[in-house]
Order: sequence, then C-alpha cells, then structure tokens
Amino acid sequence: RRSGQYTMNHDHSKKIPDGASFDRSGSQDSLDELSMDDYWKELENIHETRGNNHEERVALVVKEPDEGELEEEWLKEAGLSNLFGESSGDSQESMVFLSTLTRTQKAAVEKRVETVTQTMRKRNKQHQIPDVRDIFRLQNDSKGKVCDGSEPSTVRTSENKNETQDGTKGSFSLGTDEQKSLLEDMPSSDTDINLEISFAEQAANLKDSSVGKMYKVGGGDTLLPNFRLPKDKTGTTKIGDLAPQDMKKVYSLALIELTALYDILGTEFKQQKAVKIKTKDSGLFGVPLSLLLEQDQKKVPGTKIPLIFQKLIAQIEETTLETEGLLRIPGVATRVKGLCQELEAKFYEGTFNWENVKQHDAASLLKLFIRELPQPLLTVEYLKAFQDVQNLPTRKQQLQALNLLVILLPEANRDTLKVLLEFLQRVIDHRDKNKMTLKNVAMVMAPNLFTFHGFGSKTIEQSEFVMAAGTANVMRFMIQYQKLLWTIPKFIVNQVRKQNTESQKKEKKDKAMKKLLKKMAYDREKHEKQEKTPNDTDVPQGVIRVQAPHLSKVSMAIQLTEELKAGEIVARFLSQKSGNVQTLKKEEIFLYEIGGNIGERCLDDDTYMKDLYQLNPNAEWVIKPKQS
Repeated sequence: RRSGQYTMNHDHSKKIPDGASFDRSGSQDSLDELSMDDYWKELENIHETRGNNHEERVALVVKEPDEGELEEEWLKEAGLSNLFGESSGDSQESMVFLSTLTRTQKAAVEKRVETVTQTMRKRNKQHQIPDVRDIFRLQNDSKGKVCDGSEPSTVRTSENKNETQDGTKGSFSLGTDEQKSLLEDMPSSDTDINLEISFAEQAANLKDSSVGKMYKVGGGDTLLPNFRLPKDKTGTTKIGDLAPQDMKKVYSLALIELTALYDILGTEFKQQKAVKIKTKDSGLFGVPLSLLLEQDQKKVPGTKIPLIFQKLIAQIEETTLETEGLLRIPGVATRVKGLCQELEAKFYEGTFNWENVKQHDAASLLKLFIRELPQPLLTVEYLKAFQDVQNLPTRKQQLQALNLLVILLPEANRDTLKVLLEFLQRVIDHRDKNKMTLKNVAMVMAPNLFTFHGFGSKTIEQSEFVMAAGTANVMRFMIQYQKLLWTIPKFIVNQVRKQNTESQKKEKKDKAMKKLLKKMAYDREKHEKQEKTPNDTDVPQGVIRVQAPHLSKVSMAIQLTEELKAGEIVARFLSQKSGNVQTLKKEEIFLYEIGGNIGERCLDDDTYMKDLYQLNPNAEWVIKPKQS
C-alpha cells in the first residue's frame, strides 16, 4: 500500500514542470524530470527504512490554537507579554523597546495586540485591557493607527519629538523617513543584500514602486543570483558574536521583523505549537537534540554538535567525497537497521567497529538521524515558516526571511544545521566526480528535513506533491547562501544599541532621582565631573585603550586613524612578544567591543575602528579568545 501511494506521486512528478502551481515562487526554475525523480525516490527509500518502526512511533500532535492564542504566544515570544494581562501596568521596558521599532515592525505588533485585546474582551477577562492606541501613544501623536501606510511621516515626527525631549540624537535612529532616504541614496544592485534597512521596510517600499519583479531563469546550479553583502565599515556581526543578553533582544526583533515582512508580503506567519509527547531519554536515534547534547557534554565538555552526528559526517568524508551518487544512493535497508541497533548499544562504550560501515550506509544513517529527531531540526514552531519561504515573491525576500528564521532557531538546532550545510557544500564541491550538483543534493535532502513524521502523515501526504518542489528550492537556498544566513542584519544590531542606550538613560535618571531624594544637598556638579573623569583623563581624544589580559602585553593606547582595522590591532599585540611564551594563535583571539551601547560584540578583522568608535564612544576594547 505504502509503495503504491508513492508510485502515484512519482508518476505525477513528471508533470510538475508544466503545472502553474509553482509560478509564484519560480520553483520550477530548478526542476526537471530527473531532479523530481530524485525527490520521490528519496521518499520511497525513507518509507522503506521506516518499515515497521513507523507503526510504533507516536505522532507529534500539532495543536490547533484557539482564537487569539497564537497572537498571545507571539507577543510572549517577542518579549512583549506585559502589554496585556495582569502585568500590563509594568510595561516601561516594553515602551523603550517599542520606541526603537520601525514603522512596519510597529504595525506587526499593533495587529497582534489588537487581536489579543479583542479576544480578551470577548472572554470578559477582569484584566486591565489596554487600548492599542495607548500602547503606541509614546511614538505616535495621531489618533490611533501608527501605520496605515498613508502617512508614515507621523511616526517619524513624533519620534523626533521624543529625541529632543531627552536631548539625544543617536547616530542610529531608525525612523521611517530616514530609512526611505537611505533607500533612495543607496546604489543597490539586484544582488546586494542591504542589511542597513529593515527588510520589511524595503519590501514596503518595493511594493509601492514596482510590484516585486522576479528573476525568471531556467534550471541549473549556476543561475541562482550571486547575492553578496556589501562591506560594512563597523564590521559584520555574525551569530555567536554577541553576548546572550543582546542575543535575547536580537531574537525578539528578528521575530517581529519576520512577521512584519510576511505581513507586508501577504503571507501568513504562523508558529506551530507542539503538544509534549513522551520521547526516549537516552540513546542516539530519536532522542531530543538538547538531551543528546547534555549526554554528549558529559563525555566531551563544551561540545555543541551531537557526537554521533559529527562521527557520521567524518565517516562519510573518510572514504572520499568523490563517490558517485553520494547521499542519493541509499544503503541496504536491513544493514542500516542493524547498524542503527549496534550503534545504540556500543557507540558510547567506544566498542563499535566503524570499519564495517560502508559509505552509503553512513550517509543513510546521517539522514536517518535527522528524520528520527522527535522534533524536526528546523523545529515544530518554524518548520512551516521555512516551507512558506517559497511563497515569497522575490529571491532576495526569500533569502531575507531565511536569514531571520536561522536567527530564531534554538542554538543546538542552529549549530547542527550549520554543520550539516557546510558538509553538503563540501559534497557539492566534488560534483564533477560524484555527480551531485546543488540541485541533486537539495532534492535528496529536502524530504529528510521537511517531511516530518510527527505531523501525522495525513497532512503531509496530501500536500506532499505541492510542497516537493518548493521545499527543495528552500533547501537549495540554504546550502547556496549559508554564509549570508548566519549574519545578524545591521539594522537589528543598531536597534539593540538604541534599546541599550535608552535603558541606560532611564537607569541614570532613576538613580539620580533616588540620590536627589536621599540627599537633597548633594553636590550635583561635582558628582557629574567625577563620573566623566575616568574616560576623559585616561585617554586623549582619538585614542582608545585596548586591554589584552591573556597576552604578554596587557594594555596599549592606540591612535585611531581612518584606515585602522581591528585585525591590525590584534596583530600589533601579538608582535609584542616578551619573555613569556605566546600560546595563543592569531585565529584564536579577537578584539571585542564591550559596554557602551552593546553588551559584548566580537569584531571581525575588517572592522574599521574609527567608524565603530564613533558609533559606540563609551565602549571598552578587550582582546581575548572567542568563547566556544
């Protein structure tokens, strides 16, 4: 029965290229009969491998949310739960947060608050239910709607007002007009990814000017646009470069930004919610990722990728990546099942004999590991959003959405995905010999990442045929542009800086007020002078003091010039060898920007220090090893 069902799909696959169902996403750019063949064959192999195991597996239930529940959950995830419910009075922090949002981000928040408010009124809860207009009154003088799109400047003017009230003009304010003029000034080619301006703002402007043009190209690996990131003088920020407290803010902003982007483009953004199910609490296959890592960290402290996953990749690479049909040709199902059981018993004891494992079997085990995760690698919450990327109008927008989705993944999932994509790229690098092009690899891997057993097979199988081409295209994007996807967009980092600055100002005001009340006769002027001294007297203008506690030269005053880069400062310290032996290598240590308007940020070597100093003049500068 099972194979029959796939044969049916399989025959359909021949017709896909003529069908109009994928016009919107241009999915058939990459499709021909052969590549769809690979997709359906892979599904058949998956079904065969599952065999009888499939029956004993508990399907993961995805709960159908009640009205308003999704939005309530969304506001919690975005860190804005104190805009409603019992704690709605205590929303000062949220006000700071909201004041840094762009017009489209505010619209996304407002839309969800509106729904929650209405639902609460219906439920007749006794909470104080805020009026959406009150929530945004700080940023908006007009009656009510922040963002009907007709008068974006109203938001900007009131933001300006706020700025003059507290006397600051940050060098990274994010008002709408400013974004618009920035957009017009920037000479952007179709392949430049602009990280300075909110993606949703770009989409809104594009929508106004030209209704999203698409690249219409034929098949073939080489025809994906060669997207690139224009160089940012203040340094590119990668995931992993920021301290946890700032990453938390990045997460909230990425969620709001992604929602705003989907809103503007008319695609529904729904986070799925999984109902907890009983899972294995030890072993290798079918164990939750977090649990697996906990168990692995006892063996190898600090490991971020499951040991079995690392070992399977190493095993495949040990033979040679030139094997024809690598990843496409399955291992023998019965042998794979046997190996699976043997690994469960012997892997951690170190008694498993890897010499018996053929390369195609190792590849099958790797794919099995991904499929058997009790929750998908791309998570229950976001799997659907990853799939929906295919519905966005332009490739640039698809890439922007994927970038934000990668930021939203939990750390363990993101790290494992990164290692997987890097491995797949290495397989593709040998395509001349192994005949596995980007398109083939994407076709074979998509069913393993996107057709998740847990969602109860019915929904998956009904939409399987429609999904196939689209998810393969999303897979192709993730492999091709993986280096771009692990970047934190500059506009989000700037919003974090702005939030930190606003919070610090508020803290200072509160502290000053307390001191004033405590000690009315306090000599205010003297106090202010004392506060200023450490920075001013210690270091003259245009010079920064760099600390390097791990190196033989522990501190140095550095004169800033237009061209001085972070990597040159690190090199300068490393060249100052004294008596004690230098144990740290250049690639292990980095210059960090600490404090001021950021928690902590690891700088890429090409960061122009004078530009960054102007963005964050109160930071301290420390050279140290990167935390693993």
